[in-house]
Amino acid sequence: MALTKIKLGKYIELYSEKCNIPNLTNDQVSGVNKDKEFFEPSNQVGSDTSKYKIVPPGYFACNLMHVGRDVVLPIAYNHSKINKIVSPAYQVFKFKTNCELISEYFFLYLKSDERDRFFWFNTDGSVRDGMTWDDFINVDIELPTIEIQQKYVDIYNAMIENQRCYERGLDDLKLVCDAYIEELKHNIPCKVIGPYLKREDIRNGKNGSKNVMGVSTTKEFREPTSKVNKDELSNYKIVKPRQISFVQTTHNEKGFCNAFNDTDKDIVVTSVNEVFSVDEEIVLPEYLVMFFNRPEFDRYARFHSWGSARETFTWDDLIKVKIPIASKNVQQSIVNVYKIYKERKSINVKLKSQIKDICPILIKGSLDEGRKTKEV
Repeated sequence: MALTKIKLGKYIELYSEKCNIPNLTNDQVSGVNKDKEFFEPSNQVGSDTSKYKIVPPGYFACNLMHVGRDVVLPIAYNHSKINKIVSPAYQVFKFKTNCELISEYFFLYLKSDERDRFFWFNTDGSVRDGMTWDDFINVDIELPTIEIQQKYVDIYNAMIENQRCYERGLDDLKLVCDAYIEELKHNIPCKVIGPYLKREDIRNGKNGSKNVMGVSTTKEFREPTSKVNKDELSNYKIVKPRQISFVQTTHNEKGFCNAFNDTDKDIVVTSVNEVFSVDEEIVLPEYLVMFFNRPEFDRYARFHSWGSARETFTWDDLIKVKIPIASKNVQQSIVNVYKIYKERKSINVKLKSQIKDICPILIKGSLDEGRKTKEV
């Protein structure tokens, strides 16, 4: 059989079930990120969420109005066994039963920069550069047979399962680290950390570093999410190697966002962040960061935050924190486990990136096989 050219609209069924829950919280709502995955958005949900939409397992959610803004088609497939909830801005759909297109194959088809550029090129040119639903369902795609589609979906799923097994091992390592600190809390006295911290406020200056970073909700330094003029960094604060920076606000971030500079280069952060060093004769900064990065400390920071408009956990709040200060040898032993966790976490990120890069290769392979089938 030859490759079959179809229009998406022939096989798509729109779905619009409202959740009818007026007061959803952030952790109950999903957004779609640039990697085409559901995630928990950091921005606030609407005051009335009853019109938010349900995305059942096996369904897609797509926000066509953001194609031009992000030069990415924000679409995700619900691989899970539970419903997702998204804002009314999303279109929710599935593919008809027993049609010529497998949902997972379509998801693979979309995971490439080339496809994103195609959808971006077909935006309507409005202020928000959105793509209309009619344009979306009129997209032509070529398909191999169902059997070939399934073959390449199975290859992808096998890679994903291997990556997830690796990720579950990461969770076990993190559990070991957290459990160790929890045990220390019950076995040795906790001390106020203020005497072992030094507040730093070194400004970048006119000809300083261009290595500007933000502090993410994943408690790491990351590229800034907003545009930063790298020619105007003089007032930014310097985070030297082995120093820690944290974000004082906790409401939108839903926790204590901090990051440890474990590189050999200076990092510059916004002047509203706090920066400090640690007396390493008493406390290893890695050990302190491990304490900060537990869910229990996020709850502590939220509870001790103040302010109505923006809840903040300040320097004065931080220096009052009590932690179990074990001997340097004990600290180092648990830090060694934590370093293994961080290294493997980095490998896991690379695995995810490699799998994404393989998706276009799988699609090309399936189409080539479909054409060869015709020749035979």
